[in-house]
Amino acid sequence: MVFQFFPIARLYSGKATTGARQKGDRPMINFHELAHIVAKIIIATILGGLVGAEREIHGHGAGFRTHMMVSMGTAMFVMGAMDITAATPGDLTRVVQGIATGIGFLGAGTILKLTDKLEVKGLTTASSIWLAAAVGTATGLGQYALAIIGTVIAVAVLALLRPIDQLLHRRGKDGQ
Repeated sequence: MVFQFFPIARLYSGKATTGARQKGDRPMINFHELAHIVAKIIIATILGGLVGAEREIHGHGAGFRTHMMVSMGTAMFVMGAMDITAATPGDLTRVVQGIATGIGFLGAGTILKLTDKLEVKGLTTASSIWLAAAVGTATGLGQYALAIIGTVIAVAVLALLRPIDQLLHRRGKDGQ
């Protein structure tokens, strides 16, 4: 199944139903589901931090903590939507679309036009913030393999391909 449902409302109810508690329900905490929610948030935070660590090491504006917060926040948006919307695919799709669009505005804040020349800085950082949101979204949906593989490839692109990017950038300037 594509979506795993762990509604937060079920944490406080002795019944395995969604929605508000009914009269006569004993307030019990379902520790298994609580642990699953905590695990999703922690996994999203760690994976976002891995992407942000590379940005932080190289002194970019949005770093370790920003990427952690973006990834954690998007995971929470998705998990909350799964709880309050009864998790229909259409509802979740709209939440994911809202995240992708909204995060674009946060990323846009990292892009700077520094001179009168055609020089723009911050595009990679903006895209890494967008990617951190995708990682958080995947984690919130329970798509752990997607989130982990995406993070590993992103860190490889950011860290391992940096020398090639610098070489291409130097050659581009020499050719102008």
